[in-house]
Amino acid sequence: MIAIIDYDAGNLRSVFNAFEAIGQKPFITRDPAELKKAMAIVLPGVGAFGDGMVSLERLNLIEVLNEEVVEKKKPYLGICLGMQFLANESEELGNHRGLGWIEGSVRIIRPNDPKFRVPHIGWNNIEVNKKIPLFEGFNREPIFYFVHSYHLEPEDSPSATCWHGTTITASIQKDNIFGVQFHPEKSQEDGLKVLENFVKII
Repeated sequence: MIAIIDYDAGNLRSVFNAFEAIGQKPFITRDPAELKKAMAIVLPGVGAFGDGMVSLERLNLIEVLNEEVVEKKKPYLGICLGMQFLANESEELGNHRGLGWIEGSVRIIRPNDPKFRVPHIGWNNIEVNKKIPLFEGFNREPIFYFVHSYHLEPEDSPSATCWHGTTITASIQKDNIFGVQFHPEKSQEDGLKVLENFVKII
């Protein structure tokens, strides 16, 4: 009973297929009532922060997310934009309020070396800074696929980072709330391992 939220801003089918590949039976929904029945919630995302938050608001999903994830402690996995929504705010195309579950702001990537281009697109190894369930079972630095121009700069240190001319937040965790900037659904074996680890939390 893993709910994948459809809010018109996510590569839903790829995420759905990735969970099916590890033996799960996820379902795609935008119905608040179905989110209340789910055992875990996944929020994927591509596109602009402001537009995504407007869609969540329009579909009356913010209230149920606060209730199920923050109050009831249901496991949550935010992917790419779904992780950025966790912040207090974003500077992408203006200033926009986020869910505010993680203290921090979403800012554009500013590499110190011009050979690193923005957007950050492609494969990148990550450095795991904190022992968290998502990265259990790796005997080497995992490698994941990234596509983004903005990243979350949390007030507390992130659980994993990567290097793209500057340090980029690759993952965060706060209690039952997990976020990854990379796309596990596009990251082959390492990505599927992360999803398997998330399922073990449920």
